[in-house]
Amino acid sequence: MRTYQEVAAELAAQIRAGRWAPGQRLPTHRELAAGHGIAVATATRVFAELKRVGLVVGEPGRGSFVRDRSVRLASAEYGAGADTVWADLAFTQPMSPRRAELLRTALRDLAGGGDLDALLRQQPPGGRPHDRAIVSEFLDRRGIAADPARVVLTHGAQHGLDLVVRALFSPGDVVAADELTYPGFKLLAHAHGVDVAPIPAAADGPDLDALDRLCARRPVRAVYAMPTLHNPLGWVLDRARRERLVSIARHHDLFLIEDAAYAFLADPAPAPLVTLAPERTFWISSLSKSAAAGLRFGILVIPPRAEPALGRLLRATMASPPGLVTAVAVRWIGDGTVDALEHASRRAAGDHQQVLRRELGDLRPIAHPCSFFAWLPIDPDQRMDRIAAELSRRGVRVCTGDVFAVTQHVPHGLRIALGSPALEDLPLVLAELRDVLDSVPPG
Repeated sequence: MRTYQEVAAELAAQIRAGRWAPGQRLPTHRELAAGHGIAVATATRVFAELKRVGLVVGEPGRGSFVRDRSVRLASAEYGAGADTVWADLAFTQPMSPRRAELLRTALRDLAGGGDLDALLRQQPPGGRPHDRAIVSEFLDRRGIAADPARVVLTHGAQHGLDLVVRALFSPGDVVAADELTYPGFKLLAHAHGVDVAPIPAAADGPDLDALDRLCARRPVRAVYAMPTLHNPLGWVLDRARRERLVSIARHHDLFLIEDAAYAFLADPAPAPLVTLAPERTFWISSLSKSAAAGLRFGILVIPPRAEPALGRLLRATMASPPGLVTAVAVRWIGDGTVDALEHASRRAAGDHQQVLRRELGDLRPIAHPCSFFAWLPIDPDQRMDRIAAELSRRGVRVCTGDVFAVTQHVPHGLRIALGSPALEDLPLVLAELRDVLDSVPPG
């Protein structure tokens, strides 16, 4: 009788060769057993092996399907890539359970009632008034008082950031950002010819004295900030630091770009910048981190004086929000699904962080206790690229410090995302990471 390794290798070769299409349903365990002359228990081990190497995904009650590897490898730009990835520590996946079933229910409800034809019509730039009002109420419950006219619905947070960068900056303008910051903002700034001036890091936040000096000597136009759960350092600025940042912005007449993509994980948290300085703050978030990465629905709150410019840019970059995505997102916001998913994510993130501290605590990872990720300082004598390359060879993807750095001298560390590995697999993944850190020689 054939071994499970032989059958798994055969199926893996077929999947990689394209004989099984992404998303295609695979035979049941009994069908596979009958077709290959193996026991059902052996077929179960075949599927387990295919899942382990990232080629197959299973849904309870529905079967096993070929994983869409183009989606799984989409984060290669943010970290070292490998053809077969069994542990992705580069991309921050939401930790919300039951998403597929929730989506199935939402689609059934939409199909069973309401004006479906309206979802296929072009919507106003920035969203329909009714949808913006629901989002405005959602924000109000979170302490953000935003008139629906100041709420813009976008195609994800990255689209929102792009709108803000286009509205605020011309080539050669200067924006201040933390010396380690979100890579997507770096890409946008570079694409639009904007100079990113680094703000040094102090204990638990940016060095605001250094920011004040920077603004005194350079024509800084805005500050890009993540005051509530910083990516990758996980800090949450206290009220005093937020007020000091707002004071600096008012003194130098700066705009504030508040990225709140992960803010829902820090509950409670001090008042957001948009509440402290609504006249100059662009607040940006989405459902990509709390609900689903593929649900490209973003929320942008703008200062009143930015409304005319943003209206023109919306028509240029997205004439209409996608009706079906907006309908699902607004339904989930209105019926409490997003609140429930965020609560579940905070709990799951806390569980993953406990495993991280247990397995790698002696390496002093830097992270918020309910974060999807952690910053792991590494020995300055070790090369980050060699560590990432060896991990990639073993099928583990990570992000190196240069991906986040806006300084010439790159802080020495790795950003490790914890959301993709299952909780039960995380100790094994972190053991692999430790083994590589111990085995890669200095230099």
